[in-house]
Amino acid sequence: MDIASYTSYLSILRSELIPALGCTEPIAVALAGAKTREVLGSFPTAMEVACSGNIIKNVAGVLVPASGGHKGIRTAAILGALGGDANRQLQVLETISDADRMRLAELLATNYCRTSVVVGDTNLIIRITASDDKGHSSFVEICDEHTHFSRIERDGIVLLDDVGKIDGTEAEEQGLTVEGILDFAEALNVADVRALFDQQIELNEAISREGLADSYGASVGRTLIETRTETVVARATARAAAGSDARMSGCMLPVVINSGSGNQGITASLPVIEYARELDTSREQLYRALAISNLIAIHIKSRLGKLSAFCGVVCAACGSAAAITWLVSGGDRVKIEATITNTLVTIGGMFCDGAKPSCAAKVASALEAALLASDLACREKSFQPGEGIVQNDVEATIDTIGHLGRDAMRSTDEAILNLMIDSGVTHS
Repeated sequence: MDIASYTSYLSILRSELIPALGCTEPIAVALAGAKTREVLGSFPTAMEVACSGNIIKNVAGVLVPASGGHKGIRTAAILGALGGDANRQLQVLETISDADRMRLAELLATNYCRTSVVVGDTNLIIRITASDDKGHSSFVEICDEHTHFSRIERDGIVLLDDVGKIDGTEAEEQGLTVEGILDFAEALNVADVRALFDQQIELNEAISREGLADSYGASVGRTLIETRTETVVARATARAAAGSDARMSGCMLPVVINSGSGNQGITASLPVIEYARELDTSREQLYRALAISNLIAIHIKSRLGKLSAFCGVVCAACGSAAAITWLVSGGDRVKIEATITNTLVTIGGMFCDGAKPSCAAKVASALEAALLASDLACREKSFQPGEGIVQNDVEATIDTIGHLGRDAMRSTDEAILNLMIDSGVTHS
């Protein structure tokens, strides 16, 4: 593999696999809240938060960490402004105190913070307008990426104008291919990723253990352990679901995310780790398998955009199963590509209706389908071109899934959001 491509693939991993505390959409709102207080130089006396529909969808049903059991955009924005540290980015709420939680409860009972919807084609946008008791005002905008501040103003003076100037990672992701990912993993100098993947293994396994040890959400992971026959498939599925159980219910343990999502980070890593343990795989081979899983998840998700109507855990489950096929088959590329195709055409229609406890069941469902896809591929069984959406090669099939999830399902996304707004719970 040439040096430029190797460096690009490594850069993508380092950019995407970062720690985050809690679901990334409310955390991004909290980050904007913390930056608002920083820009003003004091706690605001009034706030207005405007978000794109997909942010609203992914904040409505999930508990905000450190909030004392509260949900919603107002909770995330106020809590970030009360005690968040913007320098910690997606771990912004690690600094929240008991006093902050008490003050949050008081403010939520008032009209202190108003919310509204940003209408347009941008799926990830957060805008906070605020003022303080000294007569100062501020405007903070996050756009396109969960940590990308695109515009900051104080008293009408522009301090930052960075719209459309995010780094080149997105363009690099568009250049990913399955073949290139496998080349990279097999050429990998493991010293380049050891710290990165050790962190992913440590943090994601820790939240999985927490999800299995206590009753979070619907306890999908624990239910799988208690009701399924003891197999590596059951363990791999349960451990990933348990991590999602805990994360969706406000657990204060961070995870290493993938494509801006903790559930995707959990799904792309924990099954691979469990299979490596079952197969007694070396640590070096585990690193290579994690490179495959994470990059294939990123590759597929990059065709969809950060937020869409297409459930992102399908992309991550696809990556996980492809990496497991790589381990089981000894790197057979035909079987790896078949695993990807089998997965996408089986469960590619699962829609995203926001972050909430049932995401753990979606993690489990996606993984069960993906691991079946791997088993089929390892037995040289695959769905063929012309059968439904299956195209002539794996890249064309991925592109088709991208079109369906990004473009064709746009009306589905709008319908889901409208249903959630009509229910009256999205701005809680």
